[in-house]
Amino acid sequence: MMGKRAERDIFVADIPFETTEAELQQLFELCGRVRMVRILTDDQGKSKGLAFVRMDNDKETREAVNMLDGTHLGERYLRVSIARTKDERAASTAATAEQQEQKKKGKPGKGRK
Repeated sequence: MMGKRAERDIFVADIPFETTEAELQQLFELCGRVRMVRILTDDQGKSKGLAFVRMDNDKETREAVNMLDGTHLGERYLRVSIARTKDERAASTAATAEQQEQKKKGKPGKGRK
């Protein structure tokens, strides 16, 4: 089970590169109190089009995800979801790798042993 802090964290993808943290905060404030906005940047400080937003409580977090996922911003449509913990991301990556390995092996069918 995720801790309280993680349940309030939101992952935002497909953000227009020119979007500022202040603009994202203003958008998410439509759903409640925003505690933090952090746009991820590369080594040169340029936006990666990804961000984390932390809302004040779980209800506001769910409302933001439900209301803002798919919102048109600039030339893009935002993908808004509950942020996953490092453990959840690692488990998901491992499961995906295992599925890909199974596809490579293939299932026995007609003419296969």
